[in-house]
Amino acid sequence: MLHRIFFLCLFVALYTSGSSLRCRWMDHKFRQCSENSLNLLETMANNSTNTTEDAEVTFPKDLYSQFLFNAEDKLVFTVQVLEEVSVLFEEDHSSASWEKSTVEHFLSVAIYLSIYLSIYLSIYLSIYLSIYLSIYLSIYLSIYLSIYLSIYLSIYLMMILFYLQDHSAAAWELIRKEIQTHLLRIDQLISSVLTANN
Repeated sequence: MLHRIFFLCLFVALYTSGSSLRCRWMDHKFRQCSENSLNLLETMANNSTNTTEDAEVTFPKDLYSQFLFNAEDKLVFTVQVLEEVSVLFEEDHSSASWEKSTVEHFLSVAIYLSIYLSIYLSIYLSIYLSIYLSIYLSIYLSIYLSIYLSIYLSIYLMMILFYLQDHSAAAWELIRKEIQTHLLRIDQLISSVLTANN
C-alpha cells in the first residue's frame, strides 16, 4: 500500500513538474482581475479633479531587469508589488476626490490577486523545489530575492509616502498614475510568462 502511494505521489510530482506555469486561473481569472483593477484606476482618474503635471515619482525600473530571469521570479515580484500597492491604498486617502466604493473595490481586487498569486506560486514552487532545486537555491529564492525586492519596494514606497505627507488630493492623484503605470507593466510581465509557457 505504501508503495502505491509513493508511486502515485511520484507520478503526480513528475507530471506537474513537467507542466508549465499555465492554469485555468492564470489564463482567465488573473487577466479578468488585472483588467478590472486597471479599469477601476481609470474610473478613479475620471472622478478626480486634481492635476499633477509637475510632480514625479518614478519606479526603480532596474528591478524589472535585475531579477526577472524566469517565470517564478516574475510571479514573486508581482506578488510583492500587489502587496505593497494594497498597503499603500490602505493609507488615508480621504482628501482625494475618488469615490470610496471604487477605491475599496480596487483594494479588494489587488488583495485578491495578491492572495491567489501567492497560493499559486507556493504550490508551484513547492513542487518545483522539491524535485529540481537544492536547499541552497531554495534559500536563495526565498531569502535573498525577497529581501532585495522588499528593500527596493520599501524605498519606493517611502518616496511615495513622502509625497503623501500632507495627504493632499494632488499627491494621491500622482500615486494613482504611478500605480496604474506599474500595474500595466505587471500585466505585461505576467502576459510574458503566459505566452512563454504556451
